[in-house]
Amino acid sequence: MSYHLYRNTTIGVCLQDTLDELIDKQLITPELAHDILVQFDKSINTALSKVKIKYNFRGSLSTYRFCDNVWTCVLTDVEFRDSPDALKVSKVKIVACDAKGSNE
Repeated sequence: MSYHLYRNTTIGVCLQDTLDELIDKQLITPELAHDILVQFDKSINTALSKVKIKYNFRGSLSTYRFCDNVWTCVLTDVEFRDSPDALKVSKVKIVACDAKGSNE
């Protein structure tokens, strides 16, 4: 099962907007646009699985939910630390999925 989580990121939304524009101008077919999005899902998941950077973070857990093997957590007043540097943000949403069986 390939997750579509990254389609809601800036790069994913821009890709979808561009594909919609190309479809509207009849430069590509909807089927080709679909195939491109499927390839995007596979590529982004593969690329992110190779990232080996570790960060420590601390914040207050605002809300959490577990549904269909997906954890969604919202933290507030979060500090990311990659010693000695720190980055503080007011709100972070973390979505975590079970990676087993996601190699379609």
